[in-house]
Amino acid sequence: MATEESKLHNPRLVAVWPGMGHVAISAGYYLMAKLHMDLFTEVAAQDLFDIDAVEIKDVILQAGRFPRSRFFIWHDPNQKHDLIVFIGEAQPPLGKFHFCRSLIELAKGWGVERVLTFAAMATEVGLKERACVFCTASNQGLLESLKPHGLAVLTQGQISGLNGVLLAAAVEAGIEGACLLGEMPHIFAQLPFPKASLAVLQAFEKISGVKIDLGEMERQAEMMNMKLTDLLKHVERENGEDELGEPGGYEEGEFETIPAEEDRLSPVDRERIETLFTESAADRSKAYELKRELDRVGVFAEYEDRFLDLFKKKS
Repeated sequence: MATEESKLHNPRLVAVWPGMGHVAISAGYYLMAKLHMDLFTEVAAQDLFDIDAVEIKDVILQAGRFPRSRFFIWHDPNQKHDLIVFIGEAQPPLGKFHFCRSLIELAKGWGVERVLTFAAMATEVGLKERACVFCTASNQGLLESLKPHGLAVLTQGQISGLNGVLLAAAVEAGIEGACLLGEMPHIFAQLPFPKASLAVLQAFEKISGVKIDLGEMERQAEMMNMKLTDLLKHVERENGEDELGEPGGYEEGEFETIPAEEDRLSPVDRERIETLFTESAADRSKAYELKRELDRVGVFAEYEDRFLDLFKKKS
């Protein structure tokens, strides 16, 4: 599908994967929707992933599904820097550097001159405080260009996962790179924290000069902040008896009942989803709202192919 590389103008790459607070992945999907990006190409990486479970749907056992890895493209109307966004559904358990090398090889072939990754930084920050954005870069020149935008420079430590490994692969290939890390309270690490995604996108907007309508993310961040504040007050009233932690998983071999889609969706939910699909087909900036709704009712996996069809370039 990537047949437009000859038309790219000094492209830059942003890469995101799932992680703490959904900070990076939410920012990536938001960029994809608000910039009306098109699906560019998909990377086959089945040899790096395994299937941990299979789904039973309508009494029939379904074929296993591997996590998918896709690139999306936005063409800069000013022809300065086109933007490629990579969204990975999961990080491979093994072969991380090999996988990142293959992504960078593709990026280099497209003429990518800079790689950015998004990530989360869990700290003691309170819900009422501003979410800071931390940064690190692969060379002093790039780091100096980030400083005027109010970012906190990391002086030591490490970035775990592909958010950091991809930058190492970029440096090896002679491409400069940086990571933007949105700050979030560590006690909510297992919950979505759009305030940090918003902070990362605000920083990205300043750094890149790409204008993004952040209104929807601002409203989502405010709403989630209110919910988390109420949750924290409830926990405090319970004198700390309820602890926020990582939800328990299922032991190997344990069976998890997954409700059928029709059981999970009320008629109101189904009607709203269909309305959002119609609106998103006409205006792809609505797609992020659709993604949030599908996540809210827990049916994104069932609708994912249809959702991504919205980003296929119309011939």
